[in-house]
Amino acid sequence: MQEQPYGEVFLIDKPFEWTSFDVVKKVRNALRIKKVGHAGTLDPLATGLLIVCAGKMTKQIDSFMGQEKEYTGTFVLGSTTDSFDLEQPVIPVSDPSQITLEQVKEAVAELTGDILQIPPMHSAIKVGGKRVYESARKGKDVKMDARPVTVSEFEIIKFENPVLEFRIVCSKGTYIRSLARDLGEKLNVGAYMSSLCRTRIGNFKLSEACKLLPLVEEIKARTNENL
Repeated sequence: MQEQPYGEVFLIDKPFEWTSFDVVKKVRNALRIKKVGHAGTLDPLATGLLIVCAGKMTKQIDSFMGQEKEYTGTFVLGSTTDSFDLEQPVIPVSDPSQITLEQVKEAVAELTGDILQIPPMHSAIKVGGKRVYESARKGKDVKMDARPVTVSEFEIIKFENPVLEFRIVCSKGTYIRSLARDLGEKLNVGAYMSSLCRTRIGNFKLSEACKLLPLVEEIKARTNENL
């Protein structure tokens, strides 16, 4: 009887400062197979749920990527950065001390629902066949068109000026960094994303995810047993 082709889905809690590709590479090396990929990039400074597919399950990547996402994190008012997160130096914009919770709620309401969003220049989107972050790092401007996205929930968990703690549920293609930028613009004080954690993709939850390095050791042990 012929063995079924190998396929597996890993739910991984991506470590801080690791790229999504770093995680894929680690899993690929442990499995000793080439066919490994992730279902939706997390920026290096973000943590949380990363779905990694191996073998025949790589065919499911697009369906996982299309599912609703949930995030928690923090925005800081009064400053911005070129990348709208902490990958670039912080640039003071305006004193946010007079901003009230009511004003924040009004701005958040305008960023909830079906909206048009311009992705950040420091992102992996391709324009003219090139990743826009490559152009951004060279100081070149690239025209980015606004894209339709859905922010189905934008909850303010805590507001201690200038820090806003949030929970966001959104569609594929939504950039939380861009929401930080847009919030700052609506409040006329600037804002950037200071932390981000992806807590859910569809029905997959961060609470079900494994820490990367213990998982890699487990995969290596299993792989060696099968040699």
